[in-house]
Amino acid sequence: VDQYLMGKELEVDVISDGTDVLIPGVMQHIERTGVHSGDSIAVYPPFSIGDKMLQTIVDCSEKLALSLKTRGLINIQYLIYQGELYVIEVNPRASRTVPYISKVTGVPMVDLAVRCCLGEKLADMGYGTGLHPNAPYVAVKVPVFSFEKLHGVDTQFGPEMKSTGEVLGIAPNFHDALLKGLIGAGYTFKTPGPASCCIFTVKDSDKPEFVDIAWKLKSMGYKLYGTSGTCAWLNKHMVPCNEVRNMSGESPNIVDLLQSGLVDYVFSTSAKGRDPKRDSVRLRRKAVELSIPCITAVDTANALVNCLRSDHSLENI
Repeated sequence: VDQYLMGKELEVDVISDGTDVLIPGVMQHIERTGVHSGDSIAVYPPFSIGDKMLQTIVDCSEKLALSLKTRGLINIQYLIYQGELYVIEVNPRASRTVPYISKVTGVPMVDLAVRCCLGEKLADMGYGTGLHPNAPYVAVKVPVFSFEKLHGVDTQFGPEMKSTGEVLGIAPNFHDALLKGLIGAGYTFKTPGPASCCIFTVKDSDKPEFVDIAWKLKSMGYKLYGTSGTCAWLNKHMVPCNEVRNMSGESPNIVDLLQSGLVDYVFSTSAKGRDPKRDSVRLRRKAVELSIPCITAVDTANALVNCLRSDHSLENI
């Protein structure tokens, strides 16, 4: 199963009248498979899917919707792994992405779906059939979380949905739309001070991908700290990092560092589940209590750090 968790995930909302279908848009998740779709950053139109794969997705969506003999809305989630398209799930219902896609495409999806349920034909509604033309901009949906109000809940992303809302960033290009969405969702973009630092404590399978992320933060001027295994890995790959004792270690440890006021970001992924007694879970909860952004997925970390490194801000986009 783990190998498939490295795949790209896409989401498609389809309107069917039983004979024809309309696909207002295709979304691609930034986070790879394994993170609940409601907790993933979703991008419209897809940012790394070729025309041939996109056509395959459209063809499969049409066949699934018509074969199920469903009228109204259908939500389909796909996985692309090693160039092959897989179906994760097909839901004969509306999804939380319907208002998002309706807004960014101008297609009133609920109205059209209800009319289909009542017997009207898509071909007579003025929006065409098949894949709707892309809008002339990029739209990014970023989930919003309320972990400070949900005591004891681990902030680690996983198959259970934890977001309590979402915001939408729209811009002429992917980067600016993502930046708007992240800021709207409450992510902070700080300029590192002389003593500013970031903490890394990541599972073994994520360590190779975090080397580049850590190096980018180091080049911005951040001082890096890591728990023993992560610190050793980063130093081995020529990224200067200082070791810090875990929460169960003697003081001064990672809690003292968090409480110092110098930590701008925490990057934490777990290898062994989310037991509330584990140091990794306690660390993430402590970061929430101190209002320190805690990133728990590689792809989210990449997106955030690339935005941090750019010279764009809300003032100039």
